[in-house]
Amino acid sequence: MEYSAVTFAYNFKEEWQRDLFEQALADIGFDSFCDSIAYIPSGLLNEGLLRKVVSENEGVQLIAIGSCEDKNWNAVWEAEHPIMELPLGIRIMPHCAFGAGYHETTNMLINRLADIDHVPAEVLDNGCGTGVLGIMAARCGAKHVTMVDIDDKSVANTKENIELNKPLIAGTTFTILQVDTPPAGKYDLILSNIHRNILLEQMPLYAQYLNLGGELWLSGFYEQDCPALLAATEKVGLKLKAEQQLGEWKLLVLYQPLTEQAA
Repeated sequence: MEYSAVTFAYNFKEEWQRDLFEQALADIGFDSFCDSIAYIPSGLLNEGLLRKVVSENEGVQLIAIGSCEDKNWNAVWEAEHPIMELPLGIRIMPHCAFGAGYHETTNMLINRLADIDHVPAEVLDNGCGTGVLGIMAARCGAKHVTMVDIDDKSVANTKENIELNKPLIAGTTFTILQVDTPPAGKYDLILSNIHRNILLEQMPLYAQYLNLGGELWLSGFYEQDCPALLAATEKVGLKLKAEQQLGEWKLLVLYQPLTEQAA
């Protein structure tokens, strides 16, 4: 398959702005990113749509559009990122999907799951990527895991990784959906490792969907993002239980108080 390579210059004020921009590119067909270059199958390239996405994202400049060597870029990426061996025997094959365990945010959540005695029965993995967090929750005792992502490639990768780990998670049932917001339900644990702005937007849903005494684990943001996130959680009645930092990335653990007022 012939690919086009698009080169950008970035001048973002916040790192999450680049994450949002790359997600916007993925939404219009880009499937690989390396430094300031993004790759797309040439047949999917719509220059007008590309320029519209650039114009809507402050801090981005389009430098060049060109063809590149005919390669299976997904295969190249996978060759550089082999199957991940994680705690408790879990194995993850990352097909260009976020969340194989490489990133600090995913690593903190994986280790916290592995360290607790027993994961609650009903779990939501919001923005599941490779499916690693939901699969880890299943390995640690969850009875049912709902796994959602906006990207069809992530949904497909999640299903593949569930099959890869099936002998270890046979006691868990799964619901896997391609959606842009978490589905209504009642969850004992919500895992959401996504961009700060999306966390802020969806915070009322998390509070609404959490069972009393349930926990919300948030990551995907920096220390300077915590005041805004904590203000949003307080507004919807959630309380801070614990926090963790790895490098410049943060993890917040919140809970739904066992009170009539919080209900």
